Amino acid sequence: MIPRLHEQSDTPYDPLAEALGRPIPPNERLPERSVVAHWPGLDDYVLDPRKTWALARWADHLDEALLEHPFAAGPDGDRRAILHLDVRLHPDDRPLTGPEWGEVAHRFVRAVGVEIPGKGHGCRWIAVQAQPGRLDLIANLIHLDGAWHAPPADVLRRLTGEARRVEEDLGLIPVRTASTARVASRPVPTVSSQLASVLAQLADEQAGPLATVRGLVEHTAHRLARLPGTAGVDAAHRLELIAHRLHGIQQELDTTATDLAKPRVAAATPAARPPAHRAL
Repeated sequence: MIPRLHEQSDTPYDPLAEALGRPIPPNERLPERSVVAHWPGLDDYVLDPRKTWALARWADHLDEALLEHPFAAGPDGDRRAILHLDVRLHPDDRPLTGPEWGEVAHRFVRAVGVEIPGKGHGCRWIAVQAQPGRLDLIANLIHLDGAWHAPPADVLRRLTGEARRVEEDLGLIPVRTASTARVASRPVPTVSSQLASVLAQLADEQAGPLATVRGLVEHTAHRLARLPGTAGVDAAHRLELIAHRLHGIQQELDTTATDLAKPRVAAATPAARPPAHRAL
């Protein structure tokens, strides 16, 4: 099990899109039962939010603390209050049940200090399990009383330690480093494979530069679409088309990278003909 802590952001839209593995319109509902855990106070808002809320409503709910406490900020006046943590299973791990994913979520939010059992006025957070073998935790670091929660300095060590304990408790495959023999036998990369790696980085849906640009364009479109008047709606529509074209470019780059990475079969050398003998 591998936990990964993302850079904090000022909007929950991008983390939600990453959790789902694709950009979705704000009015589209999250897949049923994809929210496997959440902060205790969420039950006071709706009877069963996992069935009734669209992406925009989830984003607004996570974002509300920033609006309710406009002066709350972290060190150096930082207002990027959205924390995003994803946890991934080993490819050969067994599938986890919904309650097991919920238990994993609660253990990791406690590891980062977002939720403290028995303490009121905590942070808003949800856990989304929408992709096989992956859990995404999204939280607002501003407490209900306006206090800012700063993750502990040793947060990465805590997350790694909790991952090892979860593996042991749930009977999962522990993360191990590759053996020396396996690393030593790795083939020397060819020029094609090196160029394929560059293209793959450009097309990366998680951390590639095009994904970052596309996310900013989509986020701007979402904000414009919610403004009054038709000008904002028209601009939002144009930005959505731009984001769609960027996604197409990413897919084409990914396809090209895959083709370049395929091993090339060398052309067979024609068999040498035996020398002709002259008749004497």
